Amino acid sequence: MNEKKTMKPLTKAEMEVMNVLWDAEHALTVSEIVEGYAEPRPAYTTVATFLKILEAKGYVEHKKKVETGRTFYYSPMLSREKYIRHVVNDVKDTLFGSSVGKFCSFLIQNEELTDEELKEILALIHSS
Repeated sequence: MNEKKTMKPLTKAEMEVMNVLWDAEHALTVSEIVEGYAEPRPAYTTVATFLKILEAKGYVEHKKKVETGRTFYYSPMLSREKYIRHVVNDVKDTLFGSSVGKFCSFLIQNEELTDEELKEILALIHSS
């Protein structure tokens, strides 16, 4: 998953599976992933289907543990931060002509930022 263009976007449902995997500290079984959801939880088969799709897209991998026999354990192949970086860069490049200034301006003008958030942004700018 090195090239930007080969990274296929995640659907909302796929993102939910990835969030469970990213929040975990170790590889998970399908049952453990289902348990990671808030109620109402999706069906086991639904999660298993999404894992197959995510594996085909190159986002997750599975391994068998010798001790558990046939059980597959799934883990992410990239970090949440790397995925976020890719999505944000794609939005910046596609919608704002690769301009960081236009992208930031849009966010500042269209979000309801608190005074504290504005101070944090200014502090980041001044520390750069």
